[in-house]
Amino acid sequence: MWDSLRKFFLSKILRKHYWRTGKCKGCGMCCTHIYVKHFKHVLQDEKEFKRLQYLHKFYADLKIIGKDELGLIFECTNLDPETKRCKIHFWRPGICRRYPQEELFSMGGTLSDDCGYKMEPIVPFAKVLEDVENKQRRKRIIRKLF
Repeated sequence: MWDSLRKFFLSKILRKHYWRTGKCKGCGMCCTHIYVKHFKHVLQDEKEFKRLQYLHKFYADLKIIGKDELGLIFECTNLDPETKRCKIHFWRPGICRRYPQEELFSMGGTLSDDCGYKMEPIVPFAKVLEDVENKQRRKRIIRKLF
C-alpha cells in the first residue's frame, strides 16, 4: 500500500517519472564530471560561474576542469583523490544528498554502470504502452459507432 501511495505522490503530485533505488558505492564518479544547471540552462561561461560562486556557497566547492558542447564541466574540490570519499560528507550540500535526480536524464545524462544507484520508472513502460493501446482501441470503437 505504501508503495502505491509513494508512486501516486511522485507521479501525480510532484510530476516525476523516475525514482531512485539502490545505494551509493562510494566510487566518486558523480563528483568528477559535473554539469551545473542553473535555472533552465547548463552553465556556459566562466563569468556566469564566478557570479554564482559569489551568490551561492555550493559553487565555491567546484572547480572547472573543462568545457564541451553542453557546457562547463566541473569537479568537486571536497572529493579526496586517494580515497574517493567526500571530505565533508556529513555536511554535504542538498544537491549531493539528492543525487541522482530525474533532471540528470532530462539533460541527457546517464549513471555509470558501476553506480550503485538506479533510476527506476515510477510507472513501468509496459503499463504506459498498455494504456496508450487501450485509449487507441476505445477511439477506434467510438469512430465505428458514429
